[in-house]
Amino acid sequence: MSDERFDLEISRVMKAPRAKVWRAFADPAHLAQWWCPRPWVTAVKAFELRPGGAFHTHMTGPLPDGTQGESDNPGCFLEVVPLERVVGTSALLGDWRPATPWLAMTSVFTFSDVEGGTLVHARAMHATAEGCAKHKEMGFEAGWGVMLAQWEAFAAALPA
Repeated sequence: MSDERFDLEISRVMKAPRAKVWRAFADPAHLAQWWCPRPWVTAVKAFELRPGGAFHTHMTGPLPDGTQGESDNPGCFLEVVPLERVVGTSALLGDWRPATPWLAMTSVFTFSDVEGGTLVHARAMHATAEGCAKHKEMGFEAGWGVMLAQWEAFAAALPA
């Protein structure tokens, strides 16, 4: 159940069939193409799409002051139901090893068929209300919104 003090949520109907949306997520080479808002780029350092599997992205890009920024995000997949649901967390590393994340969060992505495409719903669940507020202030809605739009465009362009 969602709790607005700790959770941020965003949804998008992607004009692509669920199989393509899933493929764009489940292939790390594909995921690297859309995972963070451009002009930032993503390096996928680990992607073991199974419960307990490692998930690690490293993003780099320009900051407003002209310097180079980076965001290192190791984590762990908790649940994987192909074409339906992926749950991951930054609180654990691969094989359930405890982590000390800069932002403790569990993410839940669900996929369902709707008229015109695929509904993707994303929820970011935070350990604290302060962490949730920090993520919101960092631009969760805009950043994840751009990511979802890039994901949609990438998935739609994949061959059948």
